[in-house]
Amino acid sequence: MAKKEITVEQKLRALYDLQLIDSRVDEIRNVRGELPLEVEDLEDEVAGLNKRLDKLNTDLDTIDENIKNKKNLIEEAKALIKKYGEQQKNVRNNREYNALSKEIEFQELEIQLSEKHIKEFKAQIVQKNEIIKQTKEKVTDREAHLAHKKGELDAILAETEKEEQALIAKSSDYQRDIEERLITAYHRIRKNVKNGLAVVPIERGASGGSFFTIPPQVQMEIATRKKIITDEHSGRILVDPELAREEKEKMQAIFAKL
Repeated sequence: MAKKEITVEQKLRALYDLQLIDSRVDEIRNVRGELPLEVEDLEDEVAGLNKRLDKLNTDLDTIDENIKNKKNLIEEAKALIKKYGEQQKNVRNNREYNALSKEIEFQELEIQLSEKHIKEFKAQIVQKNEIIKQTKEKVTDREAHLAHKKGELDAILAETEKEEQALIAKSSDYQRDIEERLITAYHRIRKNVKNGLAVVPIERGASGGSFFTIPPQVQMEIATRKKIITDEHSGRILVDPELAREEKEKMQAIFAKL
């Protein structure tokens, strides 16, 4: 459906109203600042630390299993040593005796090697338990910090979320009454200029937020509200101070009811 035909002055008022609404949304979001990202980063950090704890505990289980296997190997080696020792009592020649002696020697080496491995595994357990302790302390610290930041964010959201959603809906309503080419230009300018200000009033002979003076003739033309005029330096759409004052008062009354 085609948008109803409106005067240039009505277009300027609608554009400035839209700017005031979007600027209010920007203010609300600036109050939140980096908090949502901080909360997200802390959540990721806590998740990473807990994943590390899971890995460390899995490593401990593996080390315990390795120690158990080495102890079983020691018991098996001791049983074989005993068995070969008994067999040596019944050998028929030196060759058999020497062969059994080598087997006994091999099993003794197996025991020594297994005991060395058990010692190393126990040292790893001590090291990993220390890392687990430090990691748990860090998790506790990060979780406390996360809870604090979430509390801050929830408090801000509780104060501002309803207003923000109402403003976003109102912004959409206002955009429906403005022709598409102007909305496109508005969003393009808002994206490219500082503070998202696409529509600004003249202040002390210059466009709002700028130090470049606007010639008196152009200021007079802006005041007639017969033509949409942009600042040649910043590209912003310009409105006269009186129109800006009237629309600010009107929109402040609307904001107060949200």
